[in-house]
Amino acid sequence: QVKSCHLSAALLGEDSEISQEQLYELLKYAALGKCHNAAQPSWCRIYHQSHLAGVVVVVLHGMSQLHFYRFYLQFKHLRRAFHHRFTLASSANFPVSLYGEGTNLKPQNTPQGLTSTSSECTTKSSDLQCDPIIQRYGEKKQGLTSYTLTLEEQKKNDYPIEGSPGCKGYISTECDQQRTDSSPLFGLDCEMCLTAKGNEVTRVSLVDARGQCLLNELVKPERTVVNYRTRFSGITRKMLLPVKTRLSDIQTRLKKMLPHDAVLVGHSLNSDLQALEMIHPSVIDTSLLFARSEGRRFKLKFLAKAVLGKEIQCEQKLGHDPTEDARAALELAQFFIEQGPTKVAELNLEMLLTAEKLAEVSQNKAVLQPQGCGFQEQLNEPPPLSKPCFLDCLQVTGQKPLLLGRQGSDSSGLCQSNLSTSNKQILQRALEDVPLSKFSIIQFSLGPEYLASHLHAGLPEKVRSKLTDMLTIYAGPFEENFCMKSVKKEFGRCGPIQSLTVVTETFQPYVCIQYEVLEAAQLAVECLNGAEVAGSCIKVQRPVTAAMLDCNVLIKELELDVENEGVIYVAGLKKSLTEKDLQEEFSQLKDLEALFLPKDLQSGKHRNCCFLKFQKTQSALDALEAINGWTMKGSQLRSRNALAPGHLWRWIWQMNHSSEKQGKHIFYEKMEQLSDSEQDLRKKVKKLDQHIKKLYRSLQNNTLCVVLFPGVNSTHGAQPGLGLMGIKDDEGRSAC
Repeated sequence: QVKSCHLSAALLGEDSEISQEQLYELLKYAALGKCHNAAQPSWCRIYHQSHLAGVVVVVLHGMSQLHFYRFYLQFKHLRRAFHHRFTLASSANFPVSLYGEGTNLKPQNTPQGLTSTSSECTTKSSDLQCDPIIQRYGEKKQGLTSYTLTLEEQKKNDYPIEGSPGCKGYISTECDQQRTDSSPLFGLDCEMCLTAKGNEVTRVSLVDARGQCLLNELVKPERTVVNYRTRFSGITRKMLLPVKTRLSDIQTRLKKMLPHDAVLVGHSLNSDLQALEMIHPSVIDTSLLFARSEGRRFKLKFLAKAVLGKEIQCEQKLGHDPTEDARAALELAQFFIEQGPTKVAELNLEMLLTAEKLAEVSQNKAVLQPQGCGFQEQLNEPPPLSKPCFLDCLQVTGQKPLLLGRQGSDSSGLCQSNLSTSNKQILQRALEDVPLSKFSIIQFSLGPEYLASHLHAGLPEKVRSKLTDMLTIYAGPFEENFCMKSVKKEFGRCGPIQSLTVVTETFQPYVCIQYEVLEAAQLAVECLNGAEVAGSCIKVQRPVTAAMLDCNVLIKELELDVENEGVIYVAGLKKSLTEKDLQEEFSQLKDLEALFLPKDLQSGKHRNCCFLKFQKTQSALDALEAINGWTMKGSQLRSRNALAPGHLWRWIWQMNHSSEKQGKHIFYEKMEQLSDSEQDLRKKVKKLDQHIKKLYRSLQNNTLCVVLFPGVNSTHGAQPGLGLMGIKDDEGRSAC
């Protein structure tokens, strides 16, 4: 019996933006698996990868997250078929960032090629100015204080900061910021296990500037371990059984060991300090020190090999060695400080990384190539890199990838020999050829005529206007001298308010309230319509515009969205409550899986609402019934089913704050009737959804399907993308 493959991804809340690199990581593992040294992706997990029937990637060229939510009702199949949805970071060139297209580099054909400094693996001085390291630090050698993170950089990269939200109860090392270029460096690394609380420290290592180990201690977590992550942490249940040391003991020891001007060094050190629940002012983060473009980061394993010539995190070892990792990060920082930015930039780490990947491919080809094919002669030629590493590997192992695209969509190079003239032709080819391929990339498009049209350019404003209308309610009438404070308090119990104004054009006063989340506006309509507020029996309604006529239909469909299954919204919380407080308050609720407490992205303060995700839909319904009417810390709670998937909260906030509102529903006053081109576009989107539905239904069970709205970078600004993914099961839906 074939094992059923399934996918696990914790994407609720603000951490659901996935980079192009992380997406590549997923596709590489799905396509190649462990037998080709591909690792499980860091942000999700594929179970029984070896039983995957295939991988199908559908790319909707020229479309972004905006398109999905603008045409939400038209994308009927997409929103119902896939359990996992994530924001995809926009890229200047999506095909290049995802498929590795168009690189022209000469890899070293020697085992030592990775650390070679020959002319082929060094950068000309004229090119150094474009190197991210030189752009960030300049060319001159500087002292260590020039490479410590500023307070703003620490905030940006989620370092625990004194007095910041979310750091309540954190312990300060009590070191001051009076660091000098002679201040001592200490390497720090932690290993974490997943518990009911989240990531908890289970091992801590600290090394001094000479690399001598000062601390290497196992730590007993506060809560029950859910996942030991042994493959990465090296921690097992047996190891932790006799351990008595607690986090507070480690905090005390670190405070005593670190001098007042200590500088901590680590790779993505923010994660270690967050897990340690400690605040330290002077840090060097090697994942940021060795700067890359577009926010990408080199892995510690690669840097150790490329810069120091050391092998760490070897496959033969069970998990990572935190002392080894702490020492590697320390030596990398010391190398950078001693050699200076120019010497580091001259290593050309990007080229070395590409050379390493190509060397792996060459080794696979050398093993599989039949005798007499002249492969050694080919190695002396610079190979054309028209495909990314893992697609090349697929071909070497006899798994020829299928690449189908639309002629004239762009120069993505998805398919030079399989160009089609329409989406219908692409679908027909896909239905015939996808079953014959283990890995397929199918690119659909609305066509160049749409991408060049005013409809495409005006999309952000259309979505913003629609969202504004859905987030806005009108309430009244009130008495002439009504108490605004009472109104704000009552409506604030439904969720965070963006703005509240009095409407003076009416005979009696009304108020216009714009909320920050869709659930809050809907709660206000459901709970306060017909209620007595500030001494008046009021009516609560949304704006009446042409665009809002389908609002109730849209709300109903959002409630049924698979991403919202088992998720409820709770409002009326006191802002002083932390995530830890809420976990304790809601601990009695059955099958509670995750809690997301939104924050104001400017101030960092918690909002007065949260989202709860349950393992079972029935448990969520039971929780709804239990929570409505609850009093928590003197505040009465209100709750309802979630409407906006967790990853959307940040996006909606950014949409509302990206520009000032342009008058009162200006766009929809001008567009009372849809233009022919707009109607035609909706038909095209609906047809596109049907094409994907037909393709999806034709897939074998246990096929991983990923649908990508790659995002848009244009003169009108960057628009993030959207990804939907799942593994098809027997019922034709994606398996969780």
